[in-house]
Amino acid sequence: MASLTTDSAGPSDGRAGGAPGSSDRAAELVALAEELLTRRHGATVRLAGAEDLGGSERSLVVRVRVTENPFSLPRTLVVKHYLDEPAVHGADRFSYEAASCQLLTAMPSEERASPMLVAQDPTHRLLVLEDLGRCATLADRLDERDPKAAERALLGWARALGRMQASTAGREDDFGALLRRFGERTWRDPLADDARAALAEVPDQLAQLLRVEAAPAAVAEARGAARLLGGSGYRAFSPAEIRPDNCLVTGSGSRFLDFEWACFRDVALTGASLRLPLPSGGPAHAQPPGMAEAMVAAWQAELTPVWADLADPEVLRERLLHAEVLWVWLATRALLPGVVGAEEAERPPHVVVADPGHDAPSVLSALWRRLGTDAERAGRVATAELAAATVGALGRHGGDVVLPPYPAFA
Repeated sequence: MASLTTDSAGPSDGRAGGAPGSSDRAAELVALAEELLTRRHGATVRLAGAEDLGGSERSLVVRVRVTENPFSLPRTLVVKHYLDEPAVHGADRFSYEAASCQLLTAMPSEERASPMLVAQDPTHRLLVLEDLGRCATLADRLDERDPKAAERALLGWARALGRMQASTAGREDDFGALLRRFGERTWRDPLADDARAALAEVPDQLAQLLRVEAAPAAVAEARGAARLLGGSGYRAFSPAEIRPDNCLVTGSGSRFLDFEWACFRDVALTGASLRLPLPSGGPAHAQPPGMAEAMVAAWQAELTPVWADLADPEVLRERLLHAEVLWVWLATRALLPGVVGAEEAERPPHVVVADPGHDAPSVLSALWRRLGTDAERAGRVATAELAAATVGALGRHGGDVVLPPYPAFA
């Protein structure tokens, strides 16, 4: 599980697959990109053949051909145009993505797990990016009928996440400096406030909506997880939207797309998300037995050269359990009202778990069931008992339906 934007309708850079967009908007976007590249290079650049790659209600993403190129520009590029206005309060999506792309572009090519940033224009909220080509996404691999290919793609994805986090350790000040160039005077993880709200509100939600009482010890164990939201010594870059359709499976390995809510946070929040149902723009699925553990091990192996103590199973298990609690409580705050038919609370735009539609009861049950298993293994009796009670109560609201496996593993 990961934090996601609700309007993510599919891959937002790097491959075909979006619905046809407005030809007028696409033509305007091409003109803006030509102007930006011409201004940047000091000579005329012409683009043609805008191909819609999807995006969202608030952004337009196209692939273009470079038809007039006095320099060494690639034959094709991807252009992303933010259609919304800059945020007046809170984090601005364009600033975060532009700063993220600049941070990752500055890294050696062998360590870069993203498209290279070619040019950016804050005034017109425009990004010109390397075109990674017509690659399959991780979601495509999971939908195909090749379990070996899907397993390789999942493990490669996990390794790429770990490698990216290891290579960005200690770069948080650089990220902050880049954000300030885009007008963000201060920054924080957009997840932090919602996580703290979940820790405060979920006990009452469980009591009122499911008639489940959270024991004081379980609440205390959960609130101890808040330490991951501060300045721990394990912070690294997180793309935030680590859903399978935002990952391209290229010949050079996994490449991540969409950094609208990217930030620096404790790496355990990434590792724990690999153990839970993966976010999706469609129906939710379960991972095959043992896959979550294999993915965490692949991710962990890339981190231990930087944080040697994470090689200790006890240290890693404690940190991942804290992170898992945060994700499960966040998901509960966001989805539980809709599951039981109560008036649904406003869902933060960057907190979505899998598909919040008809799958929500099963997703919540799967989350709490996994948390209960991991808490029991770690000797967290109160959390394990709360998880069991919650799973039982969710069963009365459709949570007894087990998530199906991905087609690749069916």
